[in-house]
Amino acid sequence: MLQEVSPRNRMALVGTGHRGTGMWGKELLGRFGDQLDLVGLCDLNELRAHRSQRAIGTNAPVFTDFDAMLREVRPGTVMVCTRDDTHDELIVRALEAGADVITEKPMCTTAAKARSILEAEARTGRRVNVAFNYRYAPFAAKIKELLLSGVIGEVVSVDFHWYLNTKHGADYFRRWHAYEANSGSLFVHKATHHFDLLNWYIAAEPVEVFARGALRHYGPNGPFRGERCRTCPHAGECDFFLDISADPWLEMLYEDPSREDGYVRDACVFREDIDIYDTMSASLSYANGVQVSYSLNACMPIEGHHLAFNGRRGRIEIRHRETQPFPIPEFDEILVMPNFGEAQRLRIPREHGGHFGGDRRLQAMLLDPTLPDPLHQRAGARAGALSVLCGVAAVESVKTGRAVPVAAQLGG
Repeated sequence: MLQEVSPRNRMALVGTGHRGTGMWGKELLGRFGDQLDLVGLCDLNELRAHRSQRAIGTNAPVFTDFDAMLREVRPGTVMVCTRDDTHDELIVRALEAGADVITEKPMCTTAAKARSILEAEARTGRRVNVAFNYRYAPFAAKIKELLLSGVIGEVVSVDFHWYLNTKHGADYFRRWHAYEANSGSLFVHKATHHFDLLNWYIAAEPVEVFARGALRHYGPNGPFRGERCRTCPHAGECDFFLDISADPWLEMLYEDPSREDGYVRDACVFREDIDIYDTMSASLSYANGVQVSYSLNACMPIEGHHLAFNGRRGRIEIRHRETQPFPIPEFDEILVMPNFGEAQRLRIPREHGGHFGGDRRLQAMLLDPTLPDPLHQRAGARAGALSVLCGVAAVESVKTGRAVPVAAQLGG
């Protein structure tokens, strides 16, 4: 029996690229079509928006004017999946039009933008939810349960190291993410996932960040360069060559639509004007005294992360692999090691779907605010702001060589 669609679940999507069309379009309707109506699609690139409409399988009208969409279809919720630096304006305008917002991470790219979103949320009484899907992955939920149980006592420090392989990592340097003005750098765009996990696991606000960053693999470090892979004379000898014609989904969303806005999906990873880091490390301190050692590397032979919590009574550790070259396990293994006594190996089954089932759980929780949330996985605007500001502080620290405050950037 179909459930009645609430006014809140009259949803509109702005940003019809890969993420918007996929997770927040086709996948969302496929899983929860009985709980929502998709009432509008908006993108500055009209050709891409129409292709997205067909790919999703919806009759929702297409708009290139965001304010016109808000006026005409009056959505209860707006899903924001545009370029990172544009999130804040769209979020604020949606809130002021009376809609709640689900935004892809990062919520925004600067402290000023974070403050404007928080102020608009308070002013309008509407709500912003940030799509931090890693909180919902089974292994992450289990780690949170273990920390809440007190099995290792009070946490005093954390080791957290993330690895992007030569396929996924390089992709950020092909796309609009490669410029700090667009993405805030990977310290903001990618690490917002990681900083949010830290903030959620540690259950305290970050106080200060000291960081280092460098561009060591991509940009001017390349042995040669072109404009894009499709027309590059070095395609046969470049390890990073991407043939998007071999991926019908990317070809459909980006190749012909590039005639409208000039944005190509396979730009050269060795462009000399790339200005973000691919090699990063940071030291963070928290209000409850926890110290964190963090790193992110974007040109690795492996994809995954290593995470360990050091407590007064023991240690929790996970080594999480996401891709080859090694066989991908069916389980994630979490080690629980007391200072005195026997260690435990906990095997957490992996699930199908994005972020190991996390995407589906996230969608369900955000569609139905009445679902119980014992682990506090739903992430609001302040959580979105704090994760962004860890990255903003890290970038400033790299540039200035000094430690930079985090929560203090929000003022009151």
